[in-house]
Amino acid sequence: MNIFHKITMESLKKSRTRTLVTIVGVILSAAMITSVATFAVSLQNYMINGAAVKYGNWHVAIPNGDSSFLSEQREDSRVESVVALKNIGYAPLEGGLNPDKPYLFVTGWSKEALKELPMKLISGRLPENSSEVLIPAHIAANGGVNILVGDTLSLSVGDRIKGDQKLSQHDAYCVGEETLVSQTEKTYKVVGICQRPAIEEYAAPGYTLITTGDAVPSDSFTVFITLKNPYQVHSYIDSISDEYSHILNDDVLRFMGLSGEKMITVLLYSIVGILIALVMLGSVFLIYNSFNISLNERMHQFGILMSVGATEKQLLNSVLFEGLCVGAVGIPLGILVGIPSIRFVLALVAKNFANAMYDTVPLALVVSIPVLIGAAVISLITILISAYIPAKKAARTPVMECIRQTNEVKVEGKAIKISKFAKRFYGLEEVLALKNFKRNKRRYRSIILSLTLSVVLFVTANSFGTYLKQIGEGSAMVSENYDICFYSRDMAEGDLFQLYDEIKTVEGVTKSSYQALSTYSCVLNVSDLPRTFLNEFGDLIGYDGMSETVEVKLDVQFIENGVYENLLKGLGLSKTEYTGQDQNMIMAGILPLHWYTQQQPMEFILPSKNGEQTKNLRATFVKDYPDLLPSDPGEWSGYSLMIIAPYEVKPQFDALNNTAKPTKLGMTFQSENPGRSTAEMKKIIEGANITPFYNLYNLYEILEQNRNLSFIVNLFSVVFIAMITVIGIANVFNTISTNVKLRRRELAMLRSVGMSDKDFNKMMCFECVLYGGRTMLWGLPLSGALSYLIYKGMVIGGGNIAFIFPWKSMAISVFGVLFIVFITMLYAINKIKKENIIDALRDDMT
Repeated sequence: MNIFHKITMESLKKSRTRTLVTIVGVILSAAMITSVATFAVSLQNYMINGAAVKYGNWHVAIPNGDSSFLSEQREDSRVESVVALKNIGYAPLEGGLNPDKPYLFVTGWSKEALKELPMKLISGRLPENSSEVLIPAHIAANGGVNILVGDTLSLSVGDRIKGDQKLSQHDAYCVGEETLVSQTEKTYKVVGICQRPAIEEYAAPGYTLITTGDAVPSDSFTVFITLKNPYQVHSYIDSISDEYSHILNDDVLRFMGLSGEKMITVLLYSIVGILIALVMLGSVFLIYNSFNISLNERMHQFGILMSVGATEKQLLNSVLFEGLCVGAVGIPLGILVGIPSIRFVLALVAKNFANAMYDTVPLALVVSIPVLIGAAVISLITILISAYIPAKKAARTPVMECIRQTNEVKVEGKAIKISKFAKRFYGLEEVLALKNFKRNKRRYRSIILSLTLSVVLFVTANSFGTYLKQIGEGSAMVSENYDICFYSRDMAEGDLFQLYDEIKTVEGVTKSSYQALSTYSCVLNVSDLPRTFLNEFGDLIGYDGMSETVEVKLDVQFIENGVYENLLKGLGLSKTEYTGQDQNMIMAGILPLHWYTQQQPMEFILPSKNGEQTKNLRATFVKDYPDLLPSDPGEWSGYSLMIIAPYEVKPQFDALNNTAKPTKLGMTFQSENPGRSTAEMKKIIEGANITPFYNLYNLYEILEQNRNLSFIVNLFSVVFIAMITVIGIANVFNTISTNVKLRRRELAMLRSVGMSDKDFNKMMCFECVLYGGRTMLWGLPLSGALSYLIYKGMVIGGGNIAFIFPWKSMAISVFGVLFIVFITMLYAINKIKKENIIDALRDDMT
């Protein structure tokens, strides 16, 4: 340790408070960086493990492998494990409705394959020999063919041939270009039904049937390969012969950034990068101000050292050594604080992650040595940047300026001139505070910048959390008051009622209802529409401002008569006037985030398909509607004009035979135990031989997942805001307290010439107001602008949120800045008051 390092150490010991606050800032910075990075690694590991459980823990699949290829892979040093399925062959699916999936694909699974590859049994059992088979449920749901447990399948099994090429499941169906060459007749007994196997690609031409691999001769295999190092997957693929096609397990590899779809990893790392950048920004200002003020203290010392031969490089190294000393203490402590902190947070949200995502995979803390090293390096870079900037400036300051300490305060008459109004309005104490503010602008700009940053970070972090909360609550808050729903556009009405009578008696169901939703296209005369309607709906319905007519989509929701009567009663409307038997009805105008209403009723004319008859409707707008069935993806057009009618009038609309799309028929249920009721309903539906496409949703479970995601978002928002707030408070405390300490001689001089404690306190309180006022002048507009940019960014990203001006967080920041500045000022002044005035005047802080 040379003399400069010894002087630095003595300086650190002398200014214990500033050193301690700086170390606390480094600890917070390192802890936040460690926490954010460790959480990202833990979350990535959780997503990888969850995807592996759901889709299989393999990395590459070869759909057309043979026995020689299989042997080679088992001996490859890069391969951890190999699982093979026998490709027995294809058979035509008689009566299939999906033109892109005309085959059954029979595969032979070994015990190892059944254990390693994901497959969920719905009913029945697994096959025990090569004459038994397990069929996937989507043969009925997607293919329209009902095959039941106990049925016998007689299949002509063979190969798909295109020219001289043998096609595999990876090759999509080629209409008119391929032929099925039958090779053998096989008979299978159906012993169970499973969900669509995760290994079956959506574009695969055959529904995967599962039998055992015993006693089934075949030299064609689908080979699933797990690598010891997944990050070698692309080099491994390149080493495979071109005669073998390959499939990547993108559902797992995407979370490692190894698939073609890198959006998830890019999004995760982008968020982590933004959070770390915010932490670094706050930390740089905190630590920069600390070193800047430290150098102001030591400027006289630097001048003396330079006068006896110290070089710029030696002084620069001295300051950087101070940074290294602070980092040597703060960074390890920050990492030690960050790891248990994120462990505690993960323990709080683990159950919510399990409910929302993968319930069989624990959200465990993953401590990565490279990540910890990276966090330490980032923290060290933050410290060195913070120290280097003021050190470089100090080292280049002329010797005499350093000794005289005239570089900080440069007085010019115009610069500190006070207006006549200010002199009349302010007292002596306020004028002194204002002049001190003006004559030392560089130091005060540093303080204002520090305070402004604290305000901006606090307000924008709150806005970010608010919008995340809106997104979470928007998905979790649903006005529908049911737990389970079933709907279909392809089912006959009679079949729906027959199924409804059966499943409404399921154990746990406390309330049930049925409904239908028909959509019609209706032409309206623009001259008949009020201006408010065109203002609200004009852009959504494509009105160009000049056409005489406009076309709108009109939904008609048919609900049970009793439900309709209760709705009228709740709205205070006459049952006889709005029975729906004539043209008087009620309707809801639904727009994003608000209702549309108008005083006068709106009239519609619905034509029949052949144009021989019409139905006239007169609808009154109301602010309510019954429970709605879920919308299909892309179905919501940005608005809804929905007439609500009793089910008894549905035949009048059906007679028009002119719906814009098939009518959606549905049922809704409330249950004491939605999970158990849904499982029982699935069994009934599967046993009812339903071939039309349908959806059965456990809405309670979906909402519970959304609530868990909302809780996770809220928790991390609160933790992030709290840590940003702590950095801001530390920043303010360090800056203000050290600034007051630097003015010891100045303040002692004022007290020595007779300034009373009351006047002294008055002057310092006015300085607090100046700090707060200047901070708000810059911080509040900048915070509002950044909050709006965050809002626009989330809207562009697809978030359905409303802009909320951050009045509340701004008010908190105004009060917080004034309060923290005032408390810090009191703390620093009380320490100065305890000192002897003569000692303070003599002390040149060297």
